[in-house]
Amino acid sequence: MFTKATVTERGAILLGRSVACDAFDPSKPLRVVTHAHADHMNGLRQSLRNSEKVLMTKATKDLIGVLESTRCLAGGNVETLNYGKTMVYEDEQITFFRADHILGAAQVQVEDAEGFRIVNTGDFRIEDTPVLPADILVMEATYGSPWCRRAFAKEVKNQLVSIVEKGLKHGTVYIFGYHGKLQEVMQILSMKGLEVPFVVPERVFHVSKVCEEHGMNVGSLMLSDTKEGREMLETNSTCVAFHHTSSKNRIHENAFQITVSGWEFNSALHEVGDKEYIIALSDHSDFYELIEYVKQSKPKLVITDGFRAAHAQTLAKEIHKRFEIPAVALPER
Repeated sequence: MFTKATVTERGAILLGRSVACDAFDPSKPLRVVTHAHADHMNGLRQSLRNSEKVLMTKATKDLIGVLESTRCLAGGNVETLNYGKTMVYEDEQITFFRADHILGAAQVQVEDAEGFRIVNTGDFRIEDTPVLPADILVMEATYGSPWCRRAFAKEVKNQLVSIVEKGLKHGTVYIFGYHGKLQEVMQILSMKGLEVPFVVPERVFHVSKVCEEHGMNVGSLMLSDTKEGREMLETNSTCVAFHHTSSKNRIHENAFQITVSGWEFNSALHEVGDKEYIIALSDHSDFYELIEYVKQSKPKLVITDGFRAAHAQTLAKEIHKRFEIPAVALPER
């Protein structure tokens, strides 16, 4: 069955006879981008030059246009595929299903003429991700160690809102995270009724607007380089300022700061300094949720993505032990 699915040394997840996900592979005519994070866009320019088609959701295409520029997707045959819609290529059917990760993230199912199903989960959070039955399951393994458990998962959103409200009593609250995660935080705060301006730099603004166009509630946005935005930040006014994690060292030390991270397993909220916190909001499943996906999917073989995760081998061993089915981390290290 390893001839039907594998993960290459360059990170391409190969499904069936026709599909390469999340990296370029010259042996496959179709390239899929499961979502708009950098480690899933490997070799995209090569794919645009050489693949017959490059497939992604419309939301992923729009996010790439903002994060990488619209020129990034020029020169290739890019085709968007909605969730639940099927594209036929020769004797295979390729279908996208929702993955609860960032906007536009997709699971990929390839089914051949005999009804044999290969599924690539991509990155996902099981809460709002449909579990797909599979003969071969290729899955992410970011939190593939039994140590990676969040027993407090249901508390996180309320803790986030509470700590932001606490910070707003003192003025501006700065929130740091990755694109996609920042917009999820905006939606959580907005849905909880927090009515304060969200002050953002230009790139975060454009990513947020794409998310808004695709149905997310990202609140009232204000550009940080406008006169009004600068004044709010300079006077420590009541607002929430969102920044990419890479910008953290540019903010003054006395600011009320919250970093959004998935690598917290002891508590929903961790105080790391005076007015500085980490909130454990992850867009990946923890170990036990990964195991639950396998339990419900009932595959005959599991391949864990070892190109993007250090815990892939551990997860494969645990799956084999618990379900007595073949499981292997690829590529082999």
